[in-house]
Amino acid sequence: MSNLFDLPFEEDDHGNGTAGPDEPAPPTQPAPAARRALSVTELTIRLRDVLESEFFEVWVEGELSNCRIWNTGHLYFTLKDASSQLRGLMFRSALRYLKFKPADGLRVVARGKISVYEPKGEYQLVCEHLEPHGLGALQLAFDQLKKRLQHEGLFDAARKRPLPALPRKIGIVTSLDGAAIRDIIKVLRRRYANAHLVIRPARVQGEGAAVDIAQALRAIGRVPGVDVVIVGRGGGSIEDLWAFNEEIVARMIARSPVPVIAAIGHESDVTIADFVADVRAPTPSAAAELVVSRHDEFCGRIDRLRDRLHAAARNRVQHLSRRVHVASSRPAFAGVPGRVAMRGRHAAELTHALARLVRSALAARDRRVVQLERQLTTFDAGRRLAAIRTRLVTADGRMRAAASRCQDRADARFRHAAGRLDTLSPLAVLARGYAVAWNEDKTRVLRDGAQTRAGDRVHVTLARGELQCDVRTVVDQDEK
Repeated sequence: MSNLFDLPFEEDDHGNGTAGPDEPAPPTQPAPAARRALSVTELTIRLRDVLESEFFEVWVEGELSNCRIWNTGHLYFTLKDASSQLRGLMFRSALRYLKFKPADGLRVVARGKISVYEPKGEYQLVCEHLEPHGLGALQLAFDQLKKRLQHEGLFDAARKRPLPALPRKIGIVTSLDGAAIRDIIKVLRRRYANAHLVIRPARVQGEGAAVDIAQALRAIGRVPGVDVVIVGRGGGSIEDLWAFNEEIVARMIARSPVPVIAAIGHESDVTIADFVADVRAPTPSAAAELVVSRHDEFCGRIDRLRDRLHAAARNRVQHLSRRVHVASSRPAFAGVPGRVAMRGRHAAELTHALARLVRSALAARDRRVVQLERQLTTFDAGRRLAAIRTRLVTADGRMRAAASRCQDRADARFRHAAGRLDTLSPLAVLARGYAVAWNEDKTRVLRDGAQTRAGDRVHVTLARGELQCDVRTVVDQDEK
């Protein structure tokens, strides 16, 4: 630390800084080094480096106070004893692994390193691990969560639901690798073979097991028809069973729409899930027995009721038989059996006669039905329509033939008349080379040459076409 000063203070015995006459002269001092002042930040950084290298990992015991988790997720606290205190900090990344909730007044043992908070120049303990003093962290977390959930009423007996008497579909939440699932299936198949099992695999140990169990409970609760759910695993240490002490599992069991049986570990193992579940079973096999016992109780009750019903019926019959026997032994009923026998014979004869009459009536009815069926066959509309259809087809054929003959005769007469008409047609005459001469306005046919004179215009109609001619000379027939 000598470099923080300009020069060392050295004084002689006389206080004037000079040697006495009998003393040797002081040795020559080297030239002083140049002064270098450190900034507060530099000094703080040096102190931080020294503290962090010297106190890289320390264990500190004390009482927590001023515990507060900021919105950043970091925990700030003060660790104190009877005469001193030490500020502490635990980052969110380390706080998430704590199994208990730090609270004021709790005596703990903290592990971490000493560092310096530069903005304030305060040294503090950067905590990496925190555990209760004299009590395990898991046990403290167990007690804290148990107290909080009990205060909320999740352990109340009033909210516990009874197991169904005849569960048709049983849900199971456990690991497929453990012995618990084999024990449950073995018991159910032996004692309740017609049960429908719905298995939702889940991790039951290690990091993330609690979330997996909660998701499995939520998923199996949504399966239609599930009547009861068994959640559990085999035995193990408190660390192995810790997933069933997590709050997320406890609340998911409480929100389950059907009764839940907790079968976790052995009989001596107790978890938070055991307190929240509707029924606690000491082992997974015992959970299966609980489900089957309700079925056995129901079947046993039915058997007992059946036996009681049979016994009551036998007693009733015996009582009535005794009454009949007593009544039949009285003098007034001495001839009753004979009269009853005669009445029975008469009733048998009447029954036989009645049966004979009924059979005769039925036979007559059957004959009448056959006769009516024959009559209906005669007047069957289908057959009559078929006959009418046949006659219509025949008549249609004759009519078509007659019409065809009439058409042929008319066609022949038409052709004959057309031939005769064609023979008498003037056009036929013209076709043979003759022509028709008309006057100029075509109002009169010229039959005599005297009807025209030279210079007149005449029209000559031929078989094909027409000629317009001018008369040059009129020749009289007599002059020829």
